[in-house]
Amino acid sequence: MVYLSIFFTSMIVDLSGAMMPGPLLTINISESVRRGAIAGPLLMAGHAILELLLVAALMLGLSPLFKNDFFFVFVALAGGTTMFWMAFGMFRSLPTLTVHSSVAVDRKNNLVVAGALMSLANPYWIIWWATIGIGYITHCQKMGFTGVGVFYSGHILGDVLWYVAISIAISKGRRLFTDRTYQVIIGCCGAFLVAFAGYLVYSGISKLR
Repeated sequence: MVYLSIFFTSMIVDLSGAMMPGPLLTINISESVRRGAIAGPLLMAGHAILELLLVAALMLGLSPLFKNDFFFVFVALAGGTTMFWMAFGMFRSLPTLTVHSSVAVDRKNNLVVAGALMSLANPYWIIWWATIGIGYITHCQKMGFTGVGVFYSGHILGDVLWYVAISIAISKGRRLFTDRTYQVIIGCCGAFLVAFAGYLVYSGISKLR
């Protein structure tokens, strides 16, 4: 019963965060339009690998690093720059994007890496892990690696359920998209990334001051 409680509470808490708009969700939407339902699982693979490494780091006692103001500033500025670069790529490709040609053109991009980068680029993801996440891990460590493993499994399942469901839903509706609709969706995703990147850079500079 204790393990079931850890599993389901971690999944529910994760879902509450995963459903909030953010850079990873934006990339999931845009890449699902481009490539179909495979985008969600690939992005989640990168996200899951990164979070597994982060759990290991927190268990080794590195949580103070993630709470450090200078670390927040570094991640905010680096993450903002990464998002600006990705948004620039989206805007640059808009004039030539079509529903039928986009899948073949964009397969060169590695979605597993993108899933990890978009998670790491968001300092508020790191803050969540340095606060709520470390609290869960501290509690679960009392039950050994099994407890931490159950927590991680429930947590990552919440992400997978949400992001894969979005990918499947968008993929099923792709046949209804015109080229213009497709371009508008990608343009909106790029605009959101620019806005989020600007907010991150501003937050980093404010914290530095």
